[in-house]
Amino acid sequence: MDLRTSTYELVERFKRGDTAAFSLVFQKYQRRLATLVYYKMSAELRNVAEVDDILQEVFLAASQDMNQFTYRTPGSLMAWLSRIADHVIVDAARYRNREKRRAEEMVRLRSESNPGGPEPADSETPSRVFEREEGARNLLKKLDALPEEYREMILLAKFEGLTTKEISERTGKSRENVALLLHRALKRFRELEAASPRQ
Repeated sequence: MDLRTSTYELVERFKRGDTAAFSLVFQKYQRRLATLVYYKMSAELRNVAEVDDILQEVFLAASQDMNQFTYRTPGSLMAWLSRIADHVIVDAARYRNREKRRAEEMVRLRSESNPGGPEPADSETPSRVFEREEGARNLLKKLDALPEEYREMILLAKFEGLTTKEISERTGKSRENVALLLHRALKRFRELEAASPRQ
């Protein structure tokens, strides 16, 4: 692994003032986090808020609070971003019935619908990546095709990066049950991948 682009090194570089390092963190985690945010949002919320809006707020909050983050394990940044996403989604759900939020509550990055906004750290905004990427759509289709319990196991293990022990604590299932469910979920996911036509 190249230490210059390891998550730990990128976080440390950003804490020392290297803003370009945060763009690399954004690129590294945006697809996984976008998928996770999509499934954390209710269908009702997805009708009034876009995944990229939530994602932008998550990364904005992360960039402002990065000095509070302590790297512990390879999955610790993803777990921290996931917790921030939970808070952003709850906030979005609370305000979904308001016609618009006060401008100081939300920073909208520059996009086609907001040409006057500040430039995102990466010129390729999450919405462009998420909406345009065929791979992301195919991934969502396969995850949607799984039973809910299987999808939950894959999201917790592969997208949030939780261990079987952490999943067990979160879901109230035994570690053995979690391991078995995750095994079955991954097996079913691979079967769906094998059955899908190659592009």
